[in-house]
Amino acid sequence: MENYQRYLNPQVLASLEGLDLQARLVVEGYVAGLHASPYHGFSVEFAEHREYVPGDDIRHVDWKVWSKTDKYYLKQYEEETNLLTYLLLDTSESMSYASDKNVTKLQYSQFVAAALGYMVLQQQDSVGLATFDDGVRKYLKPSGQPSHLKELLHVMDATPARSKSDMGAVFHDLAERFKKRGVVVVLSDLFDEPARILAGLKHLRHRRHEVIVFHVLDPAEVDFPFRDTMLFKGLEGLPEVITQPHAIRRAYQAELGAFLTELKRGCQAIDVDYVPLRTDQDLDGPLSTYLASRSARIR
Repeated sequence: MENYQRYLNPQVLASLEGLDLQARLVVEGYVAGLHASPYHGFSVEFAEHREYVPGDDIRHVDWKVWSKTDKYYLKQYEEETNLLTYLLLDTSESMSYASDKNVTKLQYSQFVAAALGYMVLQQQDSVGLATFDDGVRKYLKPSGQPSHLKELLHVMDATPARSKSDMGAVFHDLAERFKKRGVVVVLSDLFDEPARILAGLKHLRHRRHEVIVFHVLDPAEVDFPFRDTMLFKGLEGLPEVITQPHAIRRAYQAELGAFLTELKRGCQAIDVDYVPLRTDQDLDGPLSTYLASRSARIR
């Protein structure tokens, strides 16, 4: 039986009520909607002037400019267009990790993706999905049809965590695939080389997408609560290691801190929103808080 509803936590969806996932940057879309477009027509918000050419509608002539320059210029306006959102879901093997009673990082990311997909479609915008590890495994083009949510959830439900990750290569690939500008949402533990990740994100920004990175980690990966001698199982091709946690805790946390700082600063430097999430957090709190602050920042 297809268990799609487990991704749509009512508490989470209720917390997102009324929050618009509006783009800070100019985005493209398929139909008229709520978001500023680079295509110029004759709408409500003034953008710029252009010279009159025979055949243009004289109703849009700026007569004030004509009175000063004795030349005919038309007022151009920004159309409003529907928001295009691309959800990028990391399905590499490290995303299968979960400590204690927490959900896996992949499951948590699926919850976030489902909530965002639901919200985007509710506001009559378009959403697509790409799952990836060391390559793009599945890509669903954005659609604004309500039925598209079921297809997105089906792909997530049928995609296991496996293989290695190569986010740099994936982001470069998708930057070239996405022909229309929009909001790119990355859901990942970012366990890869920071320099390669940031180079890929920079490519997406170069293509004038807005990018949001949700960095999803398990609390044990952050707090390193282990005490007794332990066998750590390697993921994504790494070997098993037996060690004394107390002997490496300080070095581990220093290494993790440097890793997180590099990613956060790197994202800030290229104007990418960096949002840390832990799988022991109730999703509705951090997600709705981020979207509310983002909405306030846009306004």
